[in-house]
Amino acid sequence: MSDAKALLRDVFGFDAFRPGQGEIVEAVTAGRNVLAIMPTGGGKSLCYQLPALLRGGVTLVISPLIALMRDQVRALQEAGVSAGALTSGNTPEENDAVWAALESGDLKLLYLAPERLASGATMTMLRRIGVSLVAVDEAHCVSQWGHDFRPDYLRIGELRQALRVPVAAFTATADAETQAEIVEKLFDGEQPHTFLRGFDRPNIHLAFGAKTSPRQQILSFAAARKGQSGIVYCGTRAKTEALSEALAKEGHNACHYHGGMEAEDRRIVETRFAREDGLIVVATVAFGMGVDKPDIRWVAHADLPKSIEAYYQEIGRAGRDGGPAETLTLYGPDDIRLRRAQIDEGLAPPERRAADHARLNALLGLAEALDCRRKKLLGYFGETAEACGHCDLCETPPEVFDATTAVRKALSAILRTEEWFGSGHLIDILTGTETDKIRARRHDELPTYGVGTEYDRRQWQAVFRQMMGHDLVRPDPERHGALRMTEAARPILRGEAEILLRKDSLSKAATRRPAAKELVSEEDAPLLSALKAKRRALAEEARVPAYVIFNDRTLVEMAEKRPATLDEMARIGGVGSKKLERYGDMFLEVITGAQTGEVHPMRRKLAGRAAGTVYDQLLEVQAELSRGSGGTDKPLSCSASQLAKVAQLRDSDEQALERLLGERRAERFGAAFLDVLRAAS
Repeated sequence: MSDAKALLRDVFGFDAFRPGQGEIVEAVTAGRNVLAIMPTGGGKSLCYQLPALLRGGVTLVISPLIALMRDQVRALQEAGVSAGALTSGNTPEENDAVWAALESGDLKLLYLAPERLASGATMTMLRRIGVSLVAVDEAHCVSQWGHDFRPDYLRIGELRQALRVPVAAFTATADAETQAEIVEKLFDGEQPHTFLRGFDRPNIHLAFGAKTSPRQQILSFAAARKGQSGIVYCGTRAKTEALSEALAKEGHNACHYHGGMEAEDRRIVETRFAREDGLIVVATVAFGMGVDKPDIRWVAHADLPKSIEAYYQEIGRAGRDGGPAETLTLYGPDDIRLRRAQIDEGLAPPERRAADHARLNALLGLAEALDCRRKKLLGYFGETAEACGHCDLCETPPEVFDATTAVRKALSAILRTEEWFGSGHLIDILTGTETDKIRARRHDELPTYGVGTEYDRRQWQAVFRQMMGHDLVRPDPERHGALRMTEAARPILRGEAEILLRKDSLSKAATRRPAAKELVSEEDAPLLSALKAKRRALAEEARVPAYVIFNDRTLVEMAEKRPATLDEMARIGGVGSKKLERYGDMFLEVITGAQTGEVHPMRRKLAGRAAGTVYDQLLEVQAELSRGSGGTDKPLSCSASQLAKVAQLRDSDEQALERLLGERRAERFGAAFLDVLRAAS
């Protein structure tokens, strides 16, 4: 390790390794397959950059973001290391310099995005240049369970086999499930040398806050830290621009960053952030991954992140120098609805969506925690810890109350409705609210009807939200958001366990102003998400915009009216005969959860029209008379085309029927068919 320590000092400027780095550098240098999970700011990049200088050949670094690659290449070049990246953001001059260094054999580290691995030319080039090690940065992106799934990461396993070289994978965030998938996808199930270096970042102060006036809350947080470098993460591009402008008006040095900006504009922001002191970047989650700016003093979330993994990655960009750093994460019911909808509108199979709902539950549990947040956060990643004394809840413990009775009432309502309904309908039951849905299902006769009048609707929503945070209930993707109990709920329901909830969540819910009106009711929102997911899959398959399949208004009407047959579907606005024929069955299956039976094309054309009902009645009459009125005659029937024409007859007389059916069929069916036609007119 003497050569490693000399390079550590002479090239990277460090006198000693950080805890755990030395062992990982030794294993990677020796050519072992390695999976290293280290906290953000723990020095992951050095664990493959230093071995690259100790090994012969080129180290290929697979990295997910151009900004990350540019930042690391810039730092290496300034340290005198020959490194380069081939990215879509390169200038021609930058590309020429990389190729020249490769041809001369000088380049030690080559950075590529995983998408480049899809090119056959890339594979030929990698064989030719003598790759001796593949390093995978942000390896959690290989996981389809992860928050930033990149399918081209799955090619890395093939690359390892083709080049016959070791792979070293690095990430700051991987729960047990994600670790297992990384091993399966990158190492073909062969267990690599695994280094788990802990997730604790004791220098980072953790705090959450319920949204009251989100913009003002962020502005106040930034004002108390004026002049310090910070990042504000937002859920939408539009919000990054609006919040950046508001911060600038308050006298902050602020700019915005999102994926919709021109590449050059993004590069300018990245360069400014790396070089300027006290700059605030208001960004979507694309910003900051792996960027080694040591003096980011705070990170704020204007919207709830997607998962605990995403939260940990994003707050980990603060305080990488080990100095004190602060965080604030705002959350509200609208955030949770949005995140649920994003899961339900994804194209993942039901079991994966169920796992993502569980991950979101874990984040809610952190947001609504009763005691030390750091203890809760580390517990999620399998580490035990004492109370930190440093987070917002350690500083100001929340007031709690015994919620066992309320939770038991909610669980009872779920059980008595056989786990087929979401929180909206369950709250209607608990508060004794009369709705058409309640009456139609006779849920006003349930023992739990009206037993929860001690809380109003918004307070019950806060109870259900905390129940999800404790992972007592989860939305079921196959039942369009219906809540199902977990095993953790059963002891409470049976009276074998008690539960405490936060009182402030209920009191704030009682005074919170109503949320902005949604496209559909809370109860219909999961079905709308499922319909959108089906629309998206069909649109991607046909390579057309989603609205070409059905527009939003049509899907909203489907979610609200829930058609159960093709006839009912045909009455939905925007469902014409062609679209009914092409898509009707598929969307009905989403709504009803069952496949529709075979429908004759002639009958399908009559769907939604009065003639369709007449056709069905004619079919029944024909079945009764197929062997004559006595049931002993030779079987006789009409074609589907003949029945459709009869169903659409305007002049219901014997002569018209005989012209359509012929003498024999008119003799057997004519009188009964005329009765059907006259009853329908």
